[in-house]
Amino acid sequence: MTVMPEPIHLAKLRLIPRLDIKGPRLIKGINLEGLRVIGDPHEYAREYYEQGADELVYVDVVASLYGRNSLHDIVRTATRDIFVPITVTGGLRTTDDVRDMLLAGADKVGINTAAIKRPELIREVALRFGSQCMVLSIEARRSAAMRWEALTDNGRELTGVDVVAWAIRGVELGAGEILLTSVDQEGTRGGFDTELIAAVTAAVPVPVIASGGMGATAHMVDAFTHGADAVAMADVLHYRRLTLPQIRAAARDAGLDVRNDAVITV
Repeated sequence: MTVMPEPIHLAKLRLIPRLDIKGPRLIKGINLEGLRVIGDPHEYAREYYEQGADELVYVDVVASLYGRNSLHDIVRTATRDIFVPITVTGGLRTTDDVRDMLLAGADKVGINTAAIKRPELIREVALRFGSQCMVLSIEARRSAAMRWEALTDNGRELTGVDVVAWAIRGVELGAGEILLTSVDQEGTRGGFDTELIAAVTAAVPVPVIASGGMGATAHMVDAFTHGADAVAMADVLHYRRLTLPQIRAAARDAGLDVRNDAVITV
């Protein structure tokens, strides 16, 4: 049976801080390599929540390597005083893994490596917890003109799988959202891969979160105008190059439909 979600049209475009985690620390790399420690993930997550983040994405960058996700305690801590949807990805291999992460406080889970290895997992998660919970995480590297290959294990392993075809298949199996990371652009501050965004968003009826390359507000505008429903950003926020209120104001100035309430009062 195909678990095909209805097309979803969200009222507002979303601004989503992405927090890559290794052990207990927030880290950042370039092209998913050369990881550098940034600090305490909860301090940063709390700051982004207070600045008006629409959601948060946590990525355990070594989970697939070690065969487990270690974000349960970090997510539990976050949900004590952060009240926006949280997506957790990395190392989730079974529906029981997903259940445990949801019980820890996640609202959605992203699955990449385990889904590539056994696509039926997407259907199992969608049937047990709902398509709205099942986020297909895709790490994409350009392989030719207008072609991208899906990677696994935080960008370490090639798969030979075409990204656009995989996105279509993932949605057919029940994925309700796609987290689309350009490995080529990730951490470069050179802008999103807008061709990749346009190709995937044209192929699937579910929301797509564009990740990898945000360095200026113009990059966010480009991602949205090429079809993204949300942008995930890390470097530009972690290094205080821009704040979420500044990014949100730029989005509104560009005529984009984002939330107006940019800052949470605490």
